[in-house]
Amino acid sequence: MEKIYLFALLFLTTLFGFAQKGIVSGKILDSEDKLALPGAIITIHEQKKYTISDHNGSFEFLNVSEGTFEMEVTYMGYSSSVQTIVVSNGRNTVINFELGSGLELDEVIIGDALKGQAKALNQQKNSSTIGNIISSDQAGRFPDANVGDALKRVPGITMQNDQGEARNIIIRGLAPSLNSVTLNGDRIPSAEGNNRNVQMDLIPSDMISTIEVNKTLTPDMDADAIGGSVNLVTRATPNGERISATLAGGFMPIREKGTYTAGFVYGNRLFDSKLGVVFSGSYNNNTYGSDNIENVWTKDKFGNDYLSKAEIRKYDVQRIRRSGALSLDYKFNDNHTIFANAIYNWRDDRENRFRTTYDDIKPIYQGESITGFDGRVKRQTKGGADNSRNKNTRLEDQRVQNYALRGEHLISSNLDLDWTLNYSKASEFRPQERYIEYRQKGLGLTQDLSDNYFPLISTTGESLDKFKLNSVTENTNNTSEDELGAKLNFRFPFSVISGEKGRIRTGLRMRLKEKSRDNNFYSFDPLNDHLSTLSAVPTDYFDGVGFNPGSKYVAGTFASTSFLGNLDLENGTLFEKDSDASKFLTQNYKAKEQLLATYIRWDQDINEKLTMITGVRIENTNIDYTANRVLDEDQIEDVITTKNSYTNILPSLTFKYNTTESLVLRAAFTTALARPNYYDLAPFVNNNAAEMQISAGNPNLKATTSFNYDFMAENYFKSVGLISAGAFYKSLNNFIYKYSSQSFTSVDFGNSFPEQINPIPSGENWSFVQSRNGDNVNVYGFEVAFQRQFDFFENKILKGFGVYINYTFTQSKAKGIADEDGNERANVSLPGTTPHMFNGSLFWENKRFSARVSTNFTSDYLDELGPDADRDSYYDKQFFVDANASFKITKQLRLFAEANNLTNQPLRYYQGVKQHTQQVEYYQARYNVGLKLDF
Repeated sequence: MEKIYLFALLFLTTLFGFAQKGIVSGKILDSEDKLALPGAIITIHEQKKYTISDHNGSFEFLNVSEGTFEMEVTYMGYSSSVQTIVVSNGRNTVINFELGSGLELDEVIIGDALKGQAKALNQQKNSSTIGNIISSDQAGRFPDANVGDALKRVPGITMQNDQGEARNIIIRGLAPSLNSVTLNGDRIPSAEGNNRNVQMDLIPSDMISTIEVNKTLTPDMDADAIGGSVNLVTRATPNGERISATLAGGFMPIREKGTYTAGFVYGNRLFDSKLGVVFSGSYNNNTYGSDNIENVWTKDKFGNDYLSKAEIRKYDVQRIRRSGALSLDYKFNDNHTIFANAIYNWRDDRENRFRTTYDDIKPIYQGESITGFDGRVKRQTKGGADNSRNKNTRLEDQRVQNYALRGEHLISSNLDLDWTLNYSKASEFRPQERYIEYRQKGLGLTQDLSDNYFPLISTTGESLDKFKLNSVTENTNNTSEDELGAKLNFRFPFSVISGEKGRIRTGLRMRLKEKSRDNNFYSFDPLNDHLSTLSAVPTDYFDGVGFNPGSKYVAGTFASTSFLGNLDLENGTLFEKDSDASKFLTQNYKAKEQLLATYIRWDQDINEKLTMITGVRIENTNIDYTANRVLDEDQIEDVITTKNSYTNILPSLTFKYNTTESLVLRAAFTTALARPNYYDLAPFVNNNAAEMQISAGNPNLKATTSFNYDFMAENYFKSVGLISAGAFYKSLNNFIYKYSSQSFTSVDFGNSFPEQINPIPSGENWSFVQSRNGDNVNVYGFEVAFQRQFDFFENKILKGFGVYINYTFTQSKAKGIADEDGNERANVSLPGTTPHMFNGSLFWENKRFSARVSTNFTSDYLDELGPDADRDSYYDKQFFVDANASFKITKQLRLFAEANNLTNQPLRYYQGVKQHTQQVEYYQARYNVGLKLDF
């Protein structure tokens, strides 16, 4: 009890015992463009005090003694600056700095790209975590249209692509579900129906000022980031009027269509600089597509490999992105400022897909050898209703919006606080999505497996008159996620070492989340023969000419998209409408989560070189989920509701050692968690008698937790560069994997909710799929990076060159994964663990011209576990080459050109062994040319 009183007395003394001291605050700006310089070191040498400027270039000192002192600002790539300050007791002394660029190397004047690198590296060097920073200026030097494409340049990060664009982020070999994405520190909700993944291709890169990749956490950060946390920082209000505009157009060879891009930024300070405002808008319209083949490989009891299913797919795609952001700040006085931020991202993804499927394939045997195959062919057209939104296509309307109100307050010379209220919403709406499929049965098939990378199935006897209507369907899918959040943080000086800087941060966090998916599905049976065969309807034909996987893949004849879009499906004289519960009701669920957290973080300088950060975070999670149990296509047995609550205590310890002015050593022990995907937790049960399969959610899934150990050494060059090397080790408990059993007669539901499961009929073999917790997985690896301007050359031309390279090695080993027979599998890695990742970039720049060639390589890795090794799915290696250049026509006007995917790198999956192509999809290169105007 005495210790508690002593601590309380010490706390109160710290807060109020030094009220006579003063405060010093201000901003650090670039003297040329008046933009903020984040990550600057500001030092009051006489008092052994220092601090780091934030995203706005702002800084503050608490508990400063009265007197006259010298204040110095240092910033890599800029000339240092010193000013004299006079501090008065009980007052806030405001002093601003404008730094001149120190980037002139003899007669070669380095351009804007190096300024972007300087901003990024200063923030990275002075960060309290291990991670990487990408500034908007730096990202703009790569031909990256969205945030995901920019992120793949970061060490330890690889991206999974969708339609040729980087979508899902993997950090240090950990899947997207184990990472978090935030906007200005607030978690971005997911528009995905099954999971928590944030679609990184939804947000244009030109809407973001800075991308922070935190590979370690401190106690004041949300803990749900085992792999790492990506924080997207929007533009801060400028310190004067700023106008910027971008206009560009491009070409997509795969469908020989154009692309159109426009952007606009306006910012200013009004009312005697009390009110700051910046508005930005972005528009991007791409029309393109992809060429795809997919296969399912099967090994029979005699050891023969063959295709049990194969598909040829042609996609036509249009993606339109619109984004708008508004940032405001109002400075009431030197001690109190209010900030407001809003961002709205809206993407329409329109798609038509033409799919030829060979399935129901049965081998014909002579002894143990296969001599032929029987099977069927299906031709399916994917589209949508003919209206102003769908336009005969499948429309995926995705939106992410975030609104935040924040305050920063200097309460006294010993206490400051900040607070945030935010609301965010993500949604995906797919209205009137339509499919029409024809099939012909009883065909003879041959399989050419001489090239397993590109196997081919051929048929004999196909006829449009024999392609019978199989199905006409329409569905509407609606997914939304809302989050209401609040934060309150306090900071005050606290040091146990005389003469050294120390401070305590503590606070509260609340997140109220709701997610729901509301799908429907209808099939339509024609009441006459007007759709009976493929020969009776308008068609489109694809002959394989120019098809990227090879002209031997002839997709053939399909019902046209305009015909599908104009079908009067609601006309009761033409169609009988039927709802199939098994197709959609088990997909529907409602989820509520309440997350409450508190933390304490203690920063303590041990001496002038060594800094320690330690503390603990406590997070409590309450969940309330509702889903459906479906017995067959017409019946819901019941609605199932489950509730759960758990608390995680998450300590951490971080050290930073400034060996020299340029060499920084970091070490960290941290803990983190990853909550299960929404749909994995939903208590649904789907008894699909037609396919003899049961799939079920698992409301008893535990959150994955991890112990993380990191070490990093970084050496920064004065000419704006970096060489770094580090190692990491993560031990994950209760990681989640997809359990699949293909043949059994009694279901083991893992004690999820067995009382609600009917027994399987005797003598029948059903399959069963459910997400489950594994035991433990260890992930370890190392990363190295090098970034340098060639300023050491004497030649003026060579001085303009620079290089940016990084490499990451990752390995993992998982325990507790069961095969379909319930036996533990050996030598299994964690899905998503990429052994080798490499980025390389060679650039040249002077005051007016810059050019860059960039490469990105990721080796193949396990993507999804199957029931056994033969059915595991792997993401194959990828190697991209991109190029871009820009030329300053005037000081304000720049011409730029970009080219992506010059290698025509396909997206490829393989099954079991590398030769067995599971999917290969091509997108071809992309080209873009434009003008950027910046006042």
